[in-house]
Amino acid sequence: MTISRRSLLKKLGAASAVVGATAGKVFGLGYDRKAPQSDAVGMLYDATKCIGCKTCVVACKEANKMPAETTNALWENPADLSWRTKNVIKLYKTAEETSFMKAQCMHCVDPACMSVCMLGAFHKGKWGVVEYNPDKCIGCRYCQVACPFNIPKFEWTKATPKIVKCELCKDRLAAGKEPACTEVCPTKAVIFGKRADLLKEAKRRIKENPDRYVHKVYGETDAGGTQVLYLAAVPFEKIGLPNAGDEPLPAATVTVQRAVYRGFAAPIALYAVLGGVLFRNRKKNAEQRTEVSHEG
Repeated sequence: MTISRRSLLKKLGAASAVVGATAGKVFGLGYDRKAPQSDAVGMLYDATKCIGCKTCVVACKEANKMPAETTNALWENPADLSWRTKNVIKLYKTAEETSFMKAQCMHCVDPACMSVCMLGAFHKGKWGVVEYNPDKCIGCRYCQVACPFNIPKFEWTKATPKIVKCELCKDRLAAGKEPACTEVCPTKAVIFGKRADLLKEAKRRIKENPDRYVHKVYGETDAGGTQVLYLAAVPFEKIGLPNAGDEPLPAATVTVQRAVYRGFAAPIALYAVLGGVLFRNRKKNAEQRTEVSHEG
């Protein structure tokens, strides 16, 4: 029986939610939902305005001094996020629908990657940016397992590898600039600003053009809320954004951790979740090693 990555993630999410809720009731452990920081900034990507020029991808690579990356596909170069690519434009196309999709770190209000990082390599910095400190990273890659958006990537070919992901051009923000990708977009399909203002702008666009958009701002509450927001004309799941629910994922992971550490016990359901995670992780590691060997 073949288990797809999508179906496995859904099962893991459902199981972890059950485990978290059960542990919370048994041990009396609640979880306080986090709100966006008062200085939270972010991006609004409007897929209906994107022309797929990939100027944002080029600008991102230049700003982060990252090497070029190519694939065998004619249009998709690069095809996905990797340790060499922090920002990518993907294409969803059927006979009836076409849409571009910009993928990068979502800068979650309550990041799953941060909740599972045992040494605090991930943290919320100024402006709510999810930052990464390689000096605290031991390479466990739990962040890759936890992220519902499949964002963090591991440097498999480096002697001293680290996790790679978008950090919203935090150095440019500190210098009073905006992220490289938003600065160069010719159609303003992606714009930068305060999260609260971007959310208002997104809702304004939906109200003024109800026939143009799906009536939802993805990221407003999804996975507890994100600082990268999306508008699209086709269902978000079709362009690669998961149905992550409205609850922040750390509500399950942190509650489970507290329950296990407090009681020195792991319920059967927790073992099932961990077993599924190990299965997925091994499969992913094997696939990535194969890709590296082919590149060599």
